[in-house]
Amino acid sequence: MPMKKPDTEHEDIRPEYDFASLEGGVRVQYYARVAAGSNLVLLDPDVAKAFPSQETVNRAFRMLTEIAHSATERWSGNRWN
Repeated sequence: MPMKKPDTEHEDIRPEYDFASLEGGVRVQYYARVAAGSNLVLLDPDVAKAFPSQETVNRAFRMLTEIAHSATERWSGNRWN
């Protein structure tokens, strides 16, 4: 029969740690593992303001990719077709 663990959630946290002063931070225990297996890109704050969600970033990059692809199809050597 499993035993219930005692409530030790905060026993290992030192009293001098002031978590109230940490704003905007996200505690991610497996960050390195996730970053190693994905294409994670961190945006600069000014760029992040323009893209409030993952969907808007993906939409913008898809549009940019289409524009670049279209431009390279029209470019032949050193002149535009």
